[in-house]
Amino acid sequence: MQEQVVFEDNHLLVINKKAGQLVQGDKTGDESLLDSLKNFIKIKDKKPGNVFLGLVHRIDRPTSGLVIYAKTSKALTRLTQMVKNREIKKTYWAVVPKVAIPPSQRLVHYLKKNEKNNKATVFPKVTDGAKESILNYEIIKTLDNFQLLEIDLETGRHHQIRAQLSKIGVPIKGDLKYGSPRSNPDGGIHLHARKLEFKHPVSNENIILTAKVPENDPVWNACED
Repeated sequence: MQEQVVFEDNHLLVINKKAGQLVQGDKTGDESLLDSLKNFIKIKDKKPGNVFLGLVHRIDRPTSGLVIYAKTSKALTRLTQMVKNREIKKTYWAVVPKVAIPPSQRLVHYLKKNEKNNKATVFPKVTDGAKESILNYEIIKTLDNFQLLEIDLETGRHHQIRAQLSKIGVPIKGDLKYGSPRSNPDGGIHLHARKLEFKHPVSNENIILTAKVPENDPVWNACED
């Protein structure tokens, strides 16, 4: 677990999540990062009682990358408010097919979550029950069969990046749910929460964190070269 820690102090714990790990418990009953990290802190810091740890924001199970947990209630309250106020800047990397799209673009769609199939439906214009969803992407690397997009979110909707990229014809590598032709061997997708920028909730220090891409993956390795 220690190798996944990107940043830790008395108030925060930031983890580089592996594809397939749950950020917190769900109906599957599989062990979550939240539970694993509580146990990790309990042993590492020799804590006799229960460990407080709160999830600040979520990323999808098949996605890898940076996730913030709060180690104090003060930090959790302040960070949760920062998420609501969009004061935490999140940058993602996504590997998509090498097809012709503009080198950079601002995508504006309207997304509606379908609870039955846990999927977002994308609409091009204002639609009843759908929420405005905005992201900006830039092609930052071109490979033989794929291209790497760097994505900055203006909104944070359910499956937003996955759904919006699929809508413009470039589903994320391995993302069967949104149109990729085949899955990845590990069941994950090539979407990575690469970078976080935010003010520390207690010290007000400017924090900038970057997460390495998943190891032993030739496509990700080529992206980071």
